[in-house]
Amino acid sequence: MAEQPKTSKLRELINAGIVAMPGVPNASMARQVERAGFDALYVSGAGLANCTAGLPDIGLLTLNEVATLAGFIARAVKIPAIVDADTGFGGAENVARTIYELERAGLAGCHLEDQEFPKRCGHLAGKRLVETEEMAAKIRAAVAAKRDCHFLVIARTDARALEGFEGAIKRANAYIAAGADAIFPEALQTKDEFRDFALEVKVPLLANMTEFGKSPLLSVPELSELGYRMVIFPQSAFRVSMKRTSEFFRALKSAGTPNEWLDRMQTREELYETLDYDPAAESWLG
Repeated sequence: MAEQPKTSKLRELINAGIVAMPGVPNASMARQVERAGFDALYVSGAGLANCTAGLPDIGLLTLNEVATLAGFIARAVKIPAIVDADTGFGGAENVARTIYELERAGLAGCHLEDQEFPKRCGHLAGKRLVETEEMAAKIRAAVAAKRDCHFLVIARTDARALEGFEGAIKRANAYIAAGADAIFPEALQTKDEFRDFALEVKVPLLANMTEFGKSPLLSVPELSELGYRMVIFPQSAFRVSMKRTSEFFRALKSAGTPNEWLDRMQTREELYETLDYDPAAESWLG
C-alpha cells in the first residue's frame, strides 16, 4: 500500500483536533521531534536565518535557500512539516514559484504574511503592512499554483499591532475569501483575543506560542478549547540549545577540557540512533 502523502496526513490531523508543531532549524532536530511522538513539525524562518546563516529574521534568505534547507528537514522525517515562507519572496508571480518549490521540496504547507519587505519579527515594533488586496492577490496566486490540492496555504496577518484587533479579523476574512486554507493571527495580546478571534474567523487557525513576545503562553489544551487547530513553538528548542551551548563554550574555555560535560552530551550511539545509522551495516540508505 502506498504511503499516505504528508499533505493529506496534515489535513487529516487538523480535522481530527489540535496539532502541536515544535519548531526546528535543522533535520537532526526534526528527527528528535518525530521520536518524541509529535505528529507534525514547523520549520521556522527565524530558526533557519538565526541558526544556519547567523542572520536576523528580516527576510534575508532567498527562496532557493529556504526550499533547500526546509527540504532537508521535510525529507528527514515521516511526519508533515510546514514552513515559514515570509512574504512569499516577492509579488504574486514570485509567490506562485514559492509554492512550486516548497511542494517539490516535500513540505506539507507554508504560511505567507502580509508585511512589507523587508519584514520584521512579528513581535517587534516597526512592522509595515501591504494593502489587503495585494496580500489577497498573493493568496490567490498561491492557491492557483498548488499541484497538490491538500498543500496547506496559511495566511498570516500582522495587523493586530497596526490596525487593531478588528483590523486583524477584517484582513483574515478577506484572505479566506481569496482562498486561504487557514489563518495565522500573529501577536494577539490576550487569551480573550485568541478566543474572540476564533469566534469570528471560521477556518483552521494557527497559534504562535513564541517566548518573550507579545502573546501569552497558552497550553495546547487551552488553545484547543479556544478553537485552534495548529500550535507552533518556533524557537523553543533553538533557544534551549543556544543557552546550553553558550554555557558549554564558556566552561570549555575556562577548563580546557569537555570532561565535566560528558554526562550532559548526546552520546555517539544516541546520535547514530537519531540518524538511523548503523556503522556496521554494509550500506546506508537513509
